[in-house]
Amino acid sequence: MSNPYFQNLPNFLYVNRTKDGRSEGDYSVVVNLFKRAKLRDDIFQNVSFFNKYIVEGDDRPDNVAFKVYGDETLDWVVLMSNNIVNVQSEWPMSQADFYTYVTEKYDSETTLYSGIHHYKSREVRATDGSIIIASGEKVGVGQSVSYYDDTLGQHVRATDVAIPVTNFEHEDNLNNKKREIFILKQEYLNLIFDDIDEIMKYKKGSTQYLSETLVKGDDIRLFD
Repeated sequence: MSNPYFQNLPNFLYVNRTKDGRSEGDYSVVVNLFKRAKLRDDIFQNVSFFNKYIVEGDDRPDNVAFKVYGDETLDWVVLMSNNIVNVQSEWPMSQADFYTYVTEKYDSETTLYSGIHHYKSREVRATDGSIIIASGEKVGVGQSVSYYDDTLGQHVRATDVAIPVTNFEHEDNLNNKKREIFILKQEYLNLIFDDIDEIMKYKKGSTQYLSETLVKGDDIRLFD
C-alpha cells in the first residue's frame, strides 16, 4: 500500500542560470512542490467517510498512519483528512515540545501554574434537570445566575458558577484539542489515491506541456 506523498508529485524543467541570471542553456528536472492536493469537498464534508480518532502521547502523523493503515507513508492522508498544512502549529505538540513552549511563553512557573487565564462555568441545572448554564462556558470572575425553578416554585440564585482556569490548563487544553482528529476509513483509500493521481497530472493545452508528469518553464528565475 506504500504511497509516499512526494512520489505523487509531478516534475518540471527549469532553465539553469548563473547567479547573475544568465541562462546556461540546459535544464534540470525538479519536483514541483507547488502542486498541492486536497480531498474532494464531497468527501471532506461527509463525516461518513471518516472515523474520530484521538492522537496518543507523542505520536506523529506517520505513527498514526502506521497504527491505522499499517503504512507510515500515508501520513499525508492523515494530514489531508484534517486540512492540516502546518504540522508545527496544527498538530499536537510532544510532551517535551509542549514544556519548552509554555516555559518560554510565560515568564515564571508561578505565572504558568498559578496565573488565571480565564474562568469557565460549572454546570447549573434546575431541579427538573434542565440546564441553566452549560459546563465549560467562558464567564467572568464571580459569575452568578438567577433563575426561576418551576419545581421549587421560587427564584434561585447560584453564586459559585465561575471556575478558574490557569495558564497551564488553558495551554494544555488547546494542545489536547488538537488530538481530536478524523481518520479516513481504509475502504476509501483507493478512491483518494485515484483522485490524487488525477490532480497531479498536467493537462494538455499549455505551451509548457511536455507530458502528464512534466512541464517546461523557461521563465522561472532562481535568483533575483
